[in-house]
Amino acid sequence: MQLIDLTDARRTPRSLAVGMFDGVHVGHREVIRSASSVLTFDPHPAQVVAPDRAPALLTPLEVKADLIAGLGVQELIVVRFDAAFAALEAEQFIDEVLVDRLDAREVSVGENYRFGARARGDAALLAADGRFGVRVVPLCEVDGEVVSSSRIRALVAAGEVGHAARLLGAPFELRGTVIDGDRRGRTLGFPTANLAPPRGSVYPGHGVYACLAGDHAAAVSIGVRPTFGSGLTELIEAFLIDFEGDLYGSELRLRFLERLRGERRFDSERALIEAMHDDVARARAVCAADAGARGRVC
Repeated sequence: MQLIDLTDARRTPRSLAVGMFDGVHVGHREVIRSASSVLTFDPHPAQVVAPDRAPALLTPLEVKADLIAGLGVQELIVVRFDAAFAALEAEQFIDEVLVDRLDAREVSVGENYRFGARARGDAALLAADGRFGVRVVPLCEVDGEVVSSSRIRALVAAGEVGHAARLLGAPFELRGTVIDGDRRGRTLGFPTANLAPPRGSVYPGHGVYACLAGDHAAAVSIGVRPTFGSGLTELIEAFLIDFEGDLYGSELRLRFLERLRGERRFDSERALIEAMHDDVARARAVCAADAGARGRVC
C-alpha cells in the first residue's frame, strides 16, 4: 500500500473511503470494504479546532496505516490537517479535494461523518452533489452495542481489552521503543522489556495483561509498581515468555488479549514472585487459546 500526502496525490479516478478511522474498528472496516483508496487526517481534527477536547488516539498514523494496508487498500492518502484546512467550507472540500485533486468516482463514508468548517458537511451533502456515487454505511453494532472510537477508547483505558477487541475486530495494539529500566524484573527472575506510556495515545489502565509480543506470549504489567514504593511514574513492563535476547532500543508491538488482574501491592517479594508465576501461566494459556482459535502457533 502507498502512503502519500494529499498534496502529492495524482489526479486519477478513485473509489474512496473518507474518515478519521481511529482504531480501524469493525464499522470503519465496513466503510473501507469497497474502496481502493482511503483518505484520512493527521493530526486528529479536534487537535486543531478544539485542542482541549481532543481525544487520545487508539491508532497513531503508523499503526492505522498498517491496519488499513491489511484490508487490501491500494493507497492511504493523508490530509495534514491544520487551521487552513479546518477553514475549508464543506463545498470547497468536495470541489477542491474530492473532485479536483482526487477525481473521486465513488465515495464511502459512515452515516455520522461530518466535514468542512463548523462540521457543516454530511452524507446528505455528498449524495446531493451528483458528480460521484456515494455509499453511506450505517452505524455498526456488535452484540447490540453501537461501535464507536470513543467507546473503544473508554474500554481500553478501563482495561477491558477483550471487550475492546470485539469492537475493533482485532486485539488492541500498542507500540513503543524498549527503554532501559531499573532491571528489577531480572533480579526477580522475570526480565522485562520496558516501554514508556505513549503520549497522546490511549493505553490500558493499570493491571496485568495477557498479550502477544510478535509471536511470543507475554505477561504485561502496566502501572507504578506499588510493591516497591509509592512511585508516580507509570511504566509498561512486558515479560516475553520463552524469549531470550536483548530488546533495548528496538520496537515492541504488544497486542492485548485479556486483563488478568488489577495492579496490587504485595507484602513481600516472595508473594509478588508467586503472583508473577501465576500471571505467566495464565498469560501462556490465554495466548495458546487465542492461537488455537486463529490457527497459528504461539
